[in-house]
Amino acid sequence: MSRRLYFIYNPHAGKEHIRGRLYGIIQAMADADYEITIYPTKGYLDARDKIMALPEGYDLVVCSGGDGTLDEVVSGMMHREKKLPIGYIPAGTCNDFARSLRIPGDMAKAARIAVRGERFGCDVGSFNDRNFVYIAAFGIFTDVSYSTRQEIKNALGHMAYLLEGMKRLNNVKSYPMKVTSEEQSFEGEFLFGMVTNSKSVGGFKSIIGKNVLFDDGVYEMTFIRKPNNPIEIQEILAALLVERIDSKYMYSFRSSRVTVEAREPVPWTLDGEFGGEHTSVEICNNQRAVDIVIAKEWRADISVDAIEEKK
Repeated sequence: MSRRLYFIYNPHAGKEHIRGRLYGIIQAMADADYEITIYPTKGYLDARDKIMALPEGYDLVVCSGGDGTLDEVVSGMMHREKKLPIGYIPAGTCNDFARSLRIPGDMAKAARIAVRGERFGCDVGSFNDRNFVYIAAFGIFTDVSYSTRQEIKNALGHMAYLLEGMKRLNNVKSYPMKVTSEEQSFEGEFLFGMVTNSKSVGGFKSIIGKNVLFDDGVYEMTFIRKPNNPIEIQEILAALLVERIDSKYMYSFRSSRVTVEAREPVPWTLDGEFGGEHTSVEICNNQRAVDIVIAKEWRADISVDAIEEKK
């Protein structure tokens, strides 16, 4: 009997390139002997709700869209008793998580990996009562992905994030906070913070630490304190542009759990989507909570087990 596959995709993601590539994607799935159900999403959280309510009998879920679409699919899967492996065909603007897992931007190639690759147990984050795949963040730049209109993203791609973010520099908002983890605790005013499981954020690499692994049960965390003058603002931006951690302005560490308490509600973003405003959040790493399908040859770059085997 043929195996059953549920293909869910966001037709508006990125530059809507998927519309012209559906035949190749579906052919790759059919060639792998799958019986395919296809569903285009209709709006915010539709993908999450569809996966939560997906009936039994499917062997694989494949999703296509941006990181936000993957976030919804993973969030839906986290609510299921029986979790299915997830194949991912990136079709968004930055595709940070796909880049980190070495999933190619060529949709036909990504489709072949989704149906013929191997399962990889990937960490998934808890953010109070919600989930996220690769980033929870607050502060400057973090709302750009969901406040920038889709047509601007489609036209300008990654540059849209930078252009929109640059508008904020003359009005930088900071938040008095207390950050607590087992590894360290600190207080102060912060203009940016992120908890990540990715090798790049917004297309930038190496600002979240080196040797990022996706199944090690810990997150890379970076918090940038409020600058006191324009010179410090420029120094912080310079550090980000050359993709390095400046300990004079930044706290950077790894942890499996962190709490962030603020004096006022702080808007957060989860995988590029609005995550609500909160005065207190608890962020936890759920180690290897969901299986993502990847190309076998890239496991050595992203798995703690593969690293251990090399030693």
